[in-house]
Amino acid sequence: MKTLLLVRHAKSSWDDITQKDFDRPLNDRGKKDAPEMAQRVKEKGIEPDMIVSSPARRAKKTAALFAGELNIDKNEILIVDGLYEPTLAAFETTVGNLPDKKDVVALFSHNPTITEYVNTLSNVRIDDMPTCGVFAVRADTDSWAAFRDAEKKFLFFDYPKNPMG
Repeated sequence: MKTLLLVRHAKSSWDDITQKDFDRPLNDRGKKDAPEMAQRVKEKGIEPDMIVSSPARRAKKTAALFAGELNIDKNEILIVDGLYEPTLAAFETTVGNLPDKKDVVALFSHNPTITEYVNTLSNVRIDDMPTCGVFAVRADTDSWAAFRDAEKKFLFFDYPKNPMG
């Protein structure tokens, strides 16, 4: 079994309008939401053994905050350039190339494509993946290369302002 958590980066700062999109940091709410969402993942009994992130500053910081809560070394976060301004193919390629020895992977990226990708994974539809939203599915396969075509089960969808969270 392979479990994939897709996480949109936490809320970012727009304080400096001259700053490149790639370099935008998290704002205070984002810095608070990311550890809280990591704790919610833990409470569901899901413990990622690998974190993969877009190279954008806000995604890497969100991933690092999750890593801190999940006892994963921040230096072991795999940065995948294709997860910044990604295509659906970039998600499929990244997931398909994950090491099979890792069974639970959290992947951090951006809208609008993260929303498009989660909508290809199950019958559950998300209109817009909110910042720091987490979408989880489990696939009946032992190989990440087979993940795309494997039968999947929706596990949960949660986000910071979720009244049920």
